Amino acid sequence: MLRLWRGLKTVVQTSPANTHHYHTIQAIPRECTGSRISSRDRAQGRIPAVVFSQGLLEKNPSNRSPSRKQILTTERKQIRSIIKSVQLPFFCSTRFQLQIRAGSGSSVLLESGTIHRDEESGKILNLVFVWADEGTELKVDVPVVFKGLEDCPGLKKDGYFKVIRSSLKFQCPAEHIPQKIEVDVSKLDIDDRVLMHDIEVHPSMKLLSKNESMPICKIAPTYIENPEPIK
Repeated sequence: MLRLWRGLKTVVQTSPANTHHYHTIQAIPRECTGSRISSRDRAQGRIPAVVFSQGLLEKNPSNRSPSRKQILTTERKQIRSIIKSVQLPFFCSTRFQLQIRAGSGSSVLLESGTIHRDEESGKILNLVFVWADEGTELKVDVPVVFKGLEDCPGLKKDGYFKVIRSSLKFQCPAEHIPQKIEVDVSKLDIDDRVLMHDIEVHPSMKLLSKNESMPICKIAPTYIENPEPIK
């Protein structure tokens, strides 16, 4: 995918949509909620979690989807292992299979579905997942990854690389969510930049930005403050 900027070829591409699932997250239902219950779960090596339809977050009540919310717990070791494998920046834009079982160690499957993202704060105290059934429109922040810095002409001229947006928000069907967006900056010179609309994605993906001409990154010149006068 190519875009022309000041006569330079800048490669901007998205990683393939998640056509397969890296892991299956095992969870069990929680019958009760509250700080005491959550503290007890954490002490037992579990993480309180909730999975729901993203439509429940709509500000306009008429746009909210039917409630499909479940209160769960997951194994802390399992989540840590997944994050280590998938890497935290991409965890929120990766789809996972979810299996809800009757209890810890139970083989009775209550429900199976797909979850989309996690909202984490500091240590992983709670997990918030969103159902991502195929065809469901979701709003998702996709991480931006920059590559080619070692070959960037602008950096070799003592310019510096400035990241303006580390992620971009899209609305798209769950099956077309890319895990990341890769931006090749190996051809950028000083004062060159990559804009939001330089990125080509699947036609079903809609960039949620009021100004698509905003830059994602740029190579800025290095200025010397208060230079000494030449004698």
